[in-house]
Amino acid sequence: MSLLITTLITFVSFYSYLLIIRVLLTWFPTINWYNQPFAALAQITDPYLNLFRSIIPPLGGMDFSPILAFLALNLVSGLLSAIPASLPL
Repeated sequence: MSLLITTLITFVSFYSYLLIIRVLLTWFPTINWYNQPFAALAQITDPYLNLFRSIIPPLGGMDFSPILAFLALNLVSGLLSAIPASLPL
């Protein structure tokens, strides 16, 4: 059980890094999101971000969906970290 939880926490951390890279790259308008490796990054992160874009659409050209996405990932990571402490030995 501990190996599964550790793997999930590692996955959530890795996915958070991918989201950070995706958000930082949106600051550069000359990036062509149809070329690799940017297309792969968009395919991995956009479905998750689109969940939050449906809740909060971009306002005034600003996309606030990554904020909710990071909050959700931090919540999941915190919950996963708390599971081993609550399991009986």
